[in-house]
Amino acid sequence: MKTHPSIELYREMLRIRRVEERIAELYPEQEIRCPVHLCIGQEGVAVGVSANLKPQDYVLSGHRSHGHYLARGGNLKAMMAELWGKVTGCCQGKGGSMHLIDLSVGFLASTPIVASTIPIAVGAALGSVMKNEDRVTVVYFGEAATEEGTFHEAANYAVLKKLPVVFVCENNLYSVYSPLEVRQPPERSLVELARGHGMESHWEDGNDVLAVKRLSEHAIDHARAGKGPSLLEFSTYRWYEHCGPNLDNHIGYRTEEEFLTWKKTCPLLKLRESLLAEGICAEPDLSLIEEDLKAEIDDAVRFAKESPFGEEDLAYQHIYAT
Repeated sequence: MKTHPSIELYREMLRIRRVEERIAELYPEQEIRCPVHLCIGQEGVAVGVSANLKPQDYVLSGHRSHGHYLARGGNLKAMMAELWGKVTGCCQGKGGSMHLIDLSVGFLASTPIVASTIPIAVGAALGSVMKNEDRVTVVYFGEAATEEGTFHEAANYAVLKKLPVVFVCENNLYSVYSPLEVRQPPERSLVELARGHGMESHWEDGNDVLAVKRLSEHAIDHARAGKGPSLLEFSTYRWYEHCGPNLDNHIGYRTEEEFLTWKKTCPLLKLRESLLAEGICAEPDLSLIEEDLKAEIDDAVRFAKESPFGEEDLAYQHIYAT
């Protein structure tokens, strides 16, 4: 199998896509009893950003976190077991889809409350500075998080202290079923909003993984050099419903035409066509990647299904800090 940086980006995006598709396929069996927020269509942001991170760096996320966790190197078996509520899960089966963690790769947390991990990320970055560590913290969130006061407080403090944190906004246009026009004034620019806090801020096409990688490299290097935080806004689009394993265009909050227009900008399709056109790889190479990923995902699902549930007393552990 050929090795090339762009092939690795493709593989990581495809891995997230196939994992998410398997979750959607198995969800109707009702063995996964937690809500799932799938990121199918948005894989380019997580993979492009993670490509620039060093092992010591931190990542935090929100409710739509599977892609961020996997792109950072989070353990797939532990993630799947968590969805199944098994004791071998990354939160011992007590957290579910929206509470992922893998400290071995610096994935500190994902939590479902909108904007809640943003101040935690700023605190982690402050801690790194206080301990004189070479560490950048990345926090992912949707555009609705910028409507929360905690985002502005965190942004202000990060700029004030020149903290090594990168705010990554995945703008997929919707907060559940509410489009931007019913939530934010039309003249508002998130990039300008962040600049109003004195923060370096940029926009890019989130469905172009190579563009995401270039821009995030600049922001991460900027933070690591002690020059302070940045906000990166990436436009993207979720294909599936806000929460669950189905498509939902029929309920009326978005049109089939809009969905199909965005689907044509699929980050996987874009990179696949480029890899083949430039002769970086051939169809047999891509087929091998598919086969390898299927085997890995089959193994992770088997692990989750065969793992035990926790004992009853596990429910009473970790409720209070000691």
